[in-house]
Amino acid sequence: MAFLNAKNENIRIDGTDCDYISFGSGIDILIMLPGVGDGFRTAKGVAVPFAMMYRKFAEHFKVYVFSRRNNILDGFTTGDMADDIAVIMDDLGIENAAFFGVSQGGMIAQQMAIRHPDKVSSLVLAVTASRPNEIMRDSLGSWMEMSDRDDYAGIMQDTAERSYTGTYLERAKMMYAMLALNSPKDYTRFKVLCSSCLEHDAYEDLERISCPTLIIGADSDKVLGGEASIEMAAKIPDSELYMYEGYSHGVYEQAKDFNDRVLRYLFRQKLRSS
Repeated sequence: MAFLNAKNENIRIDGTDCDYISFGSGIDILIMLPGVGDGFRTAKGVAVPFAMMYRKFAEHFKVYVFSRRNNILDGFTTGDMADDIAVIMDDLGIENAAFFGVSQGGMIAQQMAIRHPDKVSSLVLAVTASRPNEIMRDSLGSWMEMSDRDDYAGIMQDTAERSYTGTYLERAKMMYAMLALNSPKDYTRFKVLCSSCLEHDAYEDLERISCPTLIIGADSDKVLGGEASIEMAAKIPDSELYMYEGYSHGVYEQAKDFNDRVLRYLFRQKLRSS
């Protein structure tokens, strides 16, 4: 599968560095931004498994997955994270790209489209939010409290229970229990990312997003809430909304048609711009 062309990479930025991966052989650029799990583990070393997971994307795009900077200080915002991505794009010679952001990655993608509109050709915002809500405060607040008492297993189990539904939940619990065996030495990075989500408020600026935008939500999202997707769609001009019924925050892993849905949208935008 030579088309995967998977590479583990690192780039210097502002006195620190950033881990990222790239894969795929397409002409068009797609930038994927993950959620707060990046606080525990960056993209370092996962190029091949990630490329396999998103091999359909690899056939049609040159894909980059950017982590947050490694030395991330308290008070760093989603806007700051978007500014980092803009600098990295310039350093890599990427003029513009389609963005696909999940959860906190979607918050950073919103900031990219607002602060650096010339760099964003189209946007997919999946199970994300434009401002804090009670569901978000409860979920992220709980994880931060567990971090304070070094309860990594609790974070993993709570994440599974909030993210998945049906029979998939039982499998996820077992998988997350295995992940919990490798407890982090420090929770600082994770807590900074959680705090930045709770401080993220781009709602009033959403109407400035001018690129084609697809919003994907889940009506039973127990991490950020399904209503967050609906209110974004009402605010972003000419955006499209698709809500999954009976799914929670992990719909991007659980729903079998999720990646195909994203790809169909991205293909449509490529055709319109060509």
